[in-house]
Amino acid sequence: MSLDKVNKQKIILQYGSNSKNCGNTEVQIALLTHTINDLQNHFSLHIKDHSSRRGLLKMVSKRRKLLDYLKFKSSLKYSNLIKKLNLRR
Repeated sequence: MSLDKVNKQKIILQYGSNSKNCGNTEVQIALLTHTINDLQNHFSLHIKDHSSRRGLLKMVSKRRKLLDYLKFKSSLKYSNLIKKLNLRR
């Protein structure tokens, strides 16, 4: 369910400017999105796992707040990130 070091570094390099730029808003959103997608796959197998579902809702809420912040700061970065992560349908 959690990210291993290799996948995390790939995501950081893809969405950040360098490998140590993990605090960037876009990187945080991408990491949360990857974790959320993994948890959604987990819930297809484990339907009654309510404690993990609560954690999922917290992550979704945090991602929403970060997306709102990014939209406030730079709408161009926001729209590019939404397209890259395929968040809106």
